[in-house]
Amino acid sequence: MNRTMMTATNTLNQLQHKIDQISNNIANVDTTAYKKTQTSFNDLLTQSFNNQPDESKEKGRLTAPSIRQGTGAMISQSQLVLSQGAIKTTDRNLDAALTKEDQFFTVSVQDGKGANTRLTRDGAFYLSPNANDPEQMMLVTSAGHKVLDENGDPILIGGNVTDINISDNGEMTVDTEEYGRESFRLGIVSVKKPQFLDRLGGNLLGLPENIKDLDVTADDIMTVLSGESRNQIAVRQGALESSNVDLSKEMSDLINVQRSYQFQSRSITMADQMSGLINGIR
Repeated sequence: MNRTMMTATNTLNQLQHKIDQISNNIANVDTTAYKKTQTSFNDLLTQSFNNQPDESKEKGRLTAPSIRQGTGAMISQSQLVLSQGAIKTTDRNLDAALTKEDQFFTVSVQDGKGANTRLTRDGAFYLSPNANDPEQMMLVTSAGHKVLDENGDPILIGGNVTDINISDNGEMTVDTEEYGRESFRLGIVSVKKPQFLDRLGGNLLGLPENIKDLDVTADDIMTVLSGESRNQIAVRQGALESSNVDLSKEMSDLINVQRSYQFQSRSITMADQMSGLINGIR
């Protein structure tokens, strides 16, 4: 395999990751509160060949000295974009939309490693019977994950619910026939360093498993909004946030990446043809 083939192959592999990322964005264009990912490219290691040993002959040159030959391109950054999606009114009292782009609800997700706290902006909540106490209702997401309060505990409601109100600062007030009025504070965090969060599927985000190796702590990445800091929370009841994916931009990016992919594939074909001509010389 000659150098042209190696350079094109390196770039093709990275372009495929870009296509996968765009496809994932497009597939989630209608997912509630989905946050898109965008990637940027950078050059791989570049070699410099000094083809002019006599520097006096380079006077007046406007470009950098020597000849540079690259080895392809790579994805340098895959960034989570937290820009606010459009707010869609639903008039459903268990729907809640966060109107500040850095804030997330906290939920508990049960997996093979036990119960873990995850983040989501999907505020389509439901009441589900508590498996441990059928007389209690538990606040859950559309996927069945437990919604947590500001102390990290599941929100459990006893009795027959007659009305639910969610204030602008994330305080949920529930009226029941048996116990009157109960209040719960939804667990909400403010994320300051989203680049450290991992996508975990199901429209969920979480702290990376190798956080100890990244020289950051959970407090560096996000802050739990409790006490007086709850005044920073902005929640709108009876509404849901739409995805922040711009379909027209994603389609334009996909076309550009496909053209780049075709160009790199053509480079491999041309390099193969040139090798065939050289090998055919007698």
